[in-house]
Amino acid sequence: MDILIVENVWMGSSKYSFFDKTILTAFSILPTLYARQIAAITPKEYNVHVLNERYEKINFNKNYNIVNITFTTSTSPRAYEIADEFRKRNVKVVLSGMHASAVPKEAIQHADSILLGRGELEWLDFLKDFKDDKIKQFYQPKKYDGSIKIPPSNIKLPGFVITSAIEATRGCPYKCEFCPETNISNGISYYERPIVDVIEELKSIPQKIVMFYDSSLTINPKYTKELFREMKKLKKRFFCNGNVDTLSKDEELVRLSKEAGCLAWLIGFESVSQETLDSIYIALGEMDLAAKDAAKMVRLSNTVDKKTNKIQYYKKAVENIHRNKMAVIGCFIFGFDNDKKTVFEKTIGMIKELNIDVADFCALTPFPGTPIYSKFQKESRIITSDWSKYNLKSVVFKPKNMTMGDLQNGLTKMYLDFYSYSYTIKRILNSFRYGFVPFFSVLGRNIVAVMNSKKL
Repeated sequence: MDILIVENVWMGSSKYSFFDKTILTAFSILPTLYARQIAAITPKEYNVHVLNERYEKINFNKNYNIVNITFTTSTSPRAYEIADEFRKRNVKVVLSGMHASAVPKEAIQHADSILLGRGELEWLDFLKDFKDDKIKQFYQPKKYDGSIKIPPSNIKLPGFVITSAIEATRGCPYKCEFCPETNISNGISYYERPIVDVIEELKSIPQKIVMFYDSSLTINPKYTKELFREMKKLKKRFFCNGNVDTLSKDEELVRLSKEAGCLAWLIGFESVSQETLDSIYIALGEMDLAAKDAAKMVRLSNTVDKKTNKIQYYKKAVENIHRNKMAVIGCFIFGFDNDKKTVFEKTIGMIKELNIDVADFCALTPFPGTPIYSKFQKESRIITSDWSKYNLKSVVFKPKNMTMGDLQNGLTKMYLDFYSYSYTIKRILNSFRYGFVPFFSVLGRNIVAVMNSKKL
């Protein structure tokens, strides 16, 4: 039997040239890890094909038995189009991903089954039910325990893709009110893969550059240090996410990351206002380790602050990373209830003071299934349910202390200011100090951001 797994990547409403797509593929848009994990655990009796529309067109007339589409909120209109086309041909369609989990009643209108939560275990249940001709509409999420491993992603990418992806840990105990990942089932539970499994998967990946999809590799520094020590032998290069508290204090972890091949740390600074930061962390998640080691859980819980982002940590974290010749990629979000129009000027000032190498600027987006979505709904502040606009660049709600136009214009101004030609060239030249490969990465990421800023 033949299965098609579609990984859906949103390209926005803009039209991109072949050159644009090549640059985006090389430096910015990374492969969808989840789709390949689903494919990797599919029983060998099935013939599985993973398809990305950036690389090939969908053949709707091919005789697939099952089509699984994983998608995000902004890609849902296209995902539903694909699903509807296959269902017209009597193909069984399964939808998965965070958006399908958040709005299952909407998603089921375009599918035969919905996998709720992460969906890997539920996918195996679906395949069993498919063979028995008794599939269900909704497959409820199961909780991981010590006997279940986070699946590998050993489905190879097209040869011209230079960056692959991997997952060493899963979950995040910092339950931010705007985060769709921590607000799905088991999203705040934290799991660690055996390091030997991670190393073996890294060895199997042909690409020399890898992106860790972990929410943060600084949640358990002890685990991460051990991982980095083992990675030294592999000669891989990688990007990973981290929190400023640990990166500002744990110089050993930062040094080991460089020795292991880290090119850049991606940090969700979110805001330059401590008042705003204090308001967005709504809960500390359970430290539910797959190892079921109660003592370890206690030790780990004691290392985690409820409010990981402190303005006082920013400068030291950036300095630690730069001292070890790695780049800093920062993410900033605008539109929180404490934000006023002055937030844009304050943010660009601090970013330049910190010497951040690459920055991404996002409009606060109330994704369905998050606490902030429910809050804004009750306050009648959500202005559209056109999911294609939930792309982190469009304003889809009424801000509290500025107009929608102020927020949209401020976001555009941030890109035009930070990615002005003169300041971008200065940052790129400064990145020579990190070495050739980090410089090349900073160069590529800045080129992509400049291209995108011109399309705003």
